[in-house]
Amino acid sequence: MNRAELQQMAEERLKDAKALIDAGRWEFGYYTVGYVVECGLKSCILARMIHTGWVFEEKSETKACRTHEFTNLIAIAGLTDQLNADLTASSAGGKELAINWRAAKEWTSATRYQAKSELDAKRLYAAIADEPHGVLRWIRTHW
Repeated sequence: MNRAELQQMAEERLKDAKALIDAGRWEFGYYTVGYVVECGLKSCILARMIHTGWVFEEKSETKACRTHEFTNLIAIAGLTDQLNADLTASSAGGKELAINWRAAKEWTSATRYQAKSELDAKRLYAAIADEPHGVLRWIRTHW
């Protein structure tokens, strides 16, 4: 997949998550909205490669991109310092991004096997989709 495809996938999964949540399908709506972040962050990794000429030195390093862990994907994309700075700024202000990021970090690929409530699904969707302080909004500035 290329950057544009990952970006499109993130946007489409956001719509899918909304439809699932609106239909009362909490568990899969929750899982799907987390997938939005994963796709977006993988696009950020490709952006880093394009904009900096960065490449993996060892073929084995490409396996690191197969993770579903947001913190690891942010590190691979070279965005850890930027995220930390933005979270610090958010904490000093209205705290919206910091609160939204904390909620998003609770998602894991294993959540597809867990029961999730309406509140869980709507809370995660709001944290990721919120304008202008949602996690996807932050990701879009870096992809």
